[in-house]
Amino acid sequence: MAFIDDDRPRKKIVHDIGQDLSLLSETELDERVAILKDEILRLEADKAKKRASRSAADAVFKL
Repeated sequence: MAFIDDDRPRKKIVHDIGQDLSLLSETELDERVAILKDEILRLEADKAKKRASRSAADAVFKL
């Protein structure tokens, strides 16, 4: 009987752009797609904040 320690840290899923995908299961690919979609949303949100900040600064200095 194997002892499973549920409190042990889980390996964080990391995706490297261009890595070999042939050893990943369909479920693992789905997980990575979800992670990458979340990252894209995070990047786009930060880009929008920076654009708004720059627009505000441009408006102040054009006075």
